[in-house]
Amino acid sequence: MLTPEELLAHFGGIARGTRLQQYGCTRDHLSSAVRDGQIRRVRPGVFALPRLDEKVVTAAAHGGELTCADALRARRVWILPDADDEVHVWLGRAGRRHPHSGCVCISHRSAGTAQVGYASVATALIHAYRCLTEEAFFAAYESAWNRRLITASDRRRIRAELPKKATWMLNLARSDSQSGLESLLRFRLHLLGISLDCQVDIDGVGRVDFVAGGRLIIEVDGRENHASAERRHNDLVRDAAASASGYETLRFDYAQVVYNWDAVVRAILPALSRTGG
Repeated sequence: MLTPEELLAHFGGIARGTRLQQYGCTRDHLSSAVRDGQIRRVRPGVFALPRLDEKVVTAAAHGGELTCADALRARRVWILPDADDEVHVWLGRAGRRHPHSGCVCISHRSAGTAQVGYASVATALIHAYRCLTEEAFFAAYESAWNRRLITASDRRRIRAELPKKATWMLNLARSDSQSGLESLLRFRLHLLGISLDCQVDIDGVGRVDFVAGGRLIIEVDGRENHASAERRHNDLVRDAAASASGYETLRFDYAQVVYNWDAVVRAILPALSRTGG
């Protein structure tokens, strides 16, 4: 029989005692493991590994699953940086909030029955729409879709549970966005009335992130890109080939898109005029 510690590791680090008991772990086993410091009792009937993410533990103490941006980050969904230290908890449709020390949790209620641990990606996206900006939600939604973390059924559920005013964003979203930066740029340019062709293959150049106005290539580079001289050289070769074919190329990095958007716009608008876009 697996130990309580081994069972908890199998279930993501946290579980209800009733679930552990289904695998032969008795109350005496759990009490002994708590006394020995192998596991911790979060609240009556809920147990966790000692080094589990404290936000997950707090959400379980509150009565549900960690949701919203933190649950998405845990699944490696792209999320805009923020300083939000609050714990967002999914309580299901009718789950009960449990009093706990220092509670400043934000409760989310929606269809379903919450357990403990992390909320599903679809559930976390529904709650993220309520808490994030529209562009941050859009980037997270496209990231989850691109990483195949949400199914067609999940997307139908999200569409049904979000308000009608969110429909235009879901219609704009694509599954082939390679990074949150691409999603942000396309979202923001859409609001400026600028449409983009996405993931375009150009003879002699290769695949580029966007083409605007038929002749302006726009590339966005994440923080991990250009870590080597070879990568930089390859980009210069591509840009030269694009120029030889009549294209102009603009490249923007993470800091420009996230923190200096006005400068990005000031670069794109004149370039569109020059290329006839």
